[in-house]
Amino acid sequence: MTPIRGMLTTDELTVKVESGEIETVLAVFTDHYGRFMGKRFDAEFFVADIASQGTHACDYLLTVDMEMEPVPGYSFANWERGYGDFHLVPDLATLRVASWLDKTALVICDVENERQHKLVAQAPRTILRRQIDRAAALGYTAMAASELEYYIYTEPYREAHRKGYTNLTPAGWYIEDYHALQGSREEFFNAAVRRHLKASGIPVENSKGEWGLGQHELNVRYADALTMADRHAIYKQCLKEVADALGVSVTFMAKVDEKQAGSSSHIHLSLWKGGEAAFAGDQPVGPVLGSDLFRWFLGGWIAHVPELMPFYAPTVNSYKRYQAGSWAPTRLAWSHDNRTAGFRVVGSGNSLRIENRICGADVNPYLAYAAALASGLDGIAKRIEPPPIFEGDIYSAQHLPRVPHSLRDATDNLEQSAFAQEVFGAEVIEHYVKTFRVEQAAFDNAVTDWERKRYFERI
Repeated sequence: MTPIRGMLTTDELTVKVESGEIETVLAVFTDHYGRFMGKRFDAEFFVADIASQGTHACDYLLTVDMEMEPVPGYSFANWERGYGDFHLVPDLATLRVASWLDKTALVICDVENERQHKLVAQAPRTILRRQIDRAAALGYTAMAASELEYYIYTEPYREAHRKGYTNLTPAGWYIEDYHALQGSREEFFNAAVRRHLKASGIPVENSKGEWGLGQHELNVRYADALTMADRHAIYKQCLKEVADALGVSVTFMAKVDEKQAGSSSHIHLSLWKGGEAAFAGDQPVGPVLGSDLFRWFLGGWIAHVPELMPFYAPTVNSYKRYQAGSWAPTRLAWSHDNRTAGFRVVGSGNSLRIENRICGADVNPYLAYAAALASGLDGIAKRIEPPPIFEGDIYSAQHLPRVPHSLRDATDNLEQSAFAQEVFGAEVIEHYVKTFRVEQAAFDNAVTDWERKRYFERI
C-alpha cells in the first residue's frame, strides 16, 4: 500500500522533532457539535510521554453548549459529580503533519473514562467505532466519502463577528456552479486548502464552484468510514484556519441565507466483504444491478431516517435547508442519479454506492456515519425492502413522506425510538436528546433579526 503523503509514524515524528521541523503536536477529539477540542503539546514532550500515555481533559467538554457554557441536567457530567477528567488516548494511525499550521503535527484521540479506561459511550468517535465493530463482526467494511460545501466571504472572522454576521460580502458575485472563470477568482483560498489537505494526509480529488454566491465544494478521496470521518473533521478545521490566515471567512452553516442555496454534506457509503464490493450483484434494483444486501441496506437506511434525523441534521438551522427546488431533498425517496431524491443511487458494479443527500455541512460526521451504518445493518438483518424507485421531480411528489420539519420534531422522534435505544444505548440517546433540546431552547429564547425587521415598527 502506497504511503499517504503527510501521514507520520512515531519514528518519523521523532526525526522531525529532532530536526526542528515539528515543534508542536495538537492532540484533539471532537465534541458533540463536531468541533475539535484538545491541547497543544511541546513536540519533544509528546514523543516522550503523551504518545504512549495519553493526556486528560475535563469531561464537561461533552456537556457544553455552543458558547462553551456547562449545561446542567446531563447525567454524564455535572456540577454534582464535580466535572472530573476523562482520558484522551492518541490514535497514532491518525498522526499527521498539519501543514497549514507552523511546525505542527496533529493527532486525533479516542475518549476513555478515567477509571476503567473504557471508551466513553457518548463520545462521537466511540459511537461510530461501535457501529463499525458491528459491521466487522458480520465481515463487512464500510467505505465512505463526504462531499462538503461551504461559502467564502471576504471579511475576516473578527470583522464578520463585529458585523453580527450580516451584510457580508460573498467571494463571488454570480452563481458559479462548475464555472471556471468565477472559480479562478477564489483560487487564492481553494488552491491553498487543496495543497494543505494533500500535504496533511488527506488526498484531494477536486474542488468546484457551487450554486450560491461564493459557494464551493471540495472533495477528498473516499476511505473506510472511521478514516473518512476523521478526514471530514480535519478538513473543516483546516479550511477555517486557512481562512483566518488569509483574512477571509468560511462557513459550513447548512443555510446561511434564505436567498441562497444551502450547503450540504452528501455522504456516500458502500459495504465490502473479503476485499470485494458487497453491493455488487446481478439482481435488478430499479435500473441498476446490485445484490440483495445492497437493496436491504438501502431499505434500512431510508426506513430509519425519521427517528435518527438529528444525527444527520443537528441544528435548528439544518432544517431551513429543506426547501423545494433548492437542491436539498424534502422527501424520503430514492432514485437513480436524480438530485431531487434524498437517496441517490450512483455507480455500478464495484463502484455501486448509496448517496444520502439529507446531511447539511453542519453535520457531525461521526454521528452521521454511525446512524447510516446502524440503519443499513438493521435493513440487512431484517431484510427491509426499500420503497419503489421514484422517477421524476420528487419535490412535486406530495404523497411521499417528508423529512422532519424541525429539530424539535426530529428530537421527539429520536427520544421515542426503540431502535435508537437498542443500537446506540439508552445513555447515548439520553445524552444527545439533551444536547438537541438545549440547541432548540437556545433558539426558542433568542430574539432574531427577522423578528426585529418584522415587528419593531409595524406591530
